[in-house]
Amino acid sequence: MTPPSLIAAEQITVGYGGDPVIPALDLTVERGDFMVVVGPNGCGKSTLLKTLCRVNRPSAGRVLLDDGDMHRMRGRAVAQRISLLPQSAVAPEGITVGELVARGRHPHHSLLRQWSTDDDVAITSALERTHLTDLADTPVATLSGGQRQRAWVAMVLAQDTEVVLLDEPTTFLDIAHQYELLELFAELNREGRTIVAVLHDLNQAARFASRLVVMSEGRIRGDGDPATVLTADLVHEVFGLAADVVDDPQSGTPMVVPHVRTPAAGWR
Repeated sequence: MTPPSLIAAEQITVGYGGDPVIPALDLTVERGDFMVVVGPNGCGKSTLLKTLCRVNRPSAGRVLLDDGDMHRMRGRAVAQRISLLPQSAVAPEGITVGELVARGRHPHHSLLRQWSTDDDVAITSALERTHLTDLADTPVATLSGGQRQRAWVAMVLAQDTEVVLLDEPTTFLDIAHQYELLELFAELNREGRTIVAVLHDLNQAARFASRLVVMSEGRIRGDGDPATVLTADLVHEVFGLAADVVDDPQSGTPMVVPHVRTPAAGWR
């Protein structure tokens, strides 16, 4: 018997009042995916991500985790398996980096299971992998934007889940740290974690994704290997951008090269 998809969204409709942001969408997340979701602003990427981890509840359809309805499960049970790094997270006033990262361990605690050496190991590893060990006692409020984003990533890593959902994780990072962080997620994926990330940069998405999902107006316009999905026609149709898609000389993955635009000739 074929094992079930790790996560399956079945005909989900999601919105915030008025017309739905996502109408009747189907999507599966398979074990071992490094899925990257791309699309224009407002197309439903973040809404989809939050629906895949029980933050948003669909008005129709359902989301399954190993064939069980996620909204019939306890929140703690879901949080032990799926972590989410949202956009623009806000840390409590006065909290240090180490304290913030330690919060990632909360889903693993209960009245019967308190702090253990497993927690210490997870926090130490998360700080090391995000290069924040020396800043563990530093208030989060005093960090630069890039350091603060890495602190949130460390908290997600400390949660130590099999699925990691990332909503624009490279926000506030300079380009070198963007690639460093994406390499970290790729390493976690090679170690066996399933990654689902929302990214804006098409070239970064194509380089790191094992599976590229392209959204537009709440619907999926492409899903599969980046080399197959990312075409010049799709980029023009979904993003309104005239471009060539060529092989990246470093990775061999698709690379989007926008056409030159001049006031007289327009895009060419």
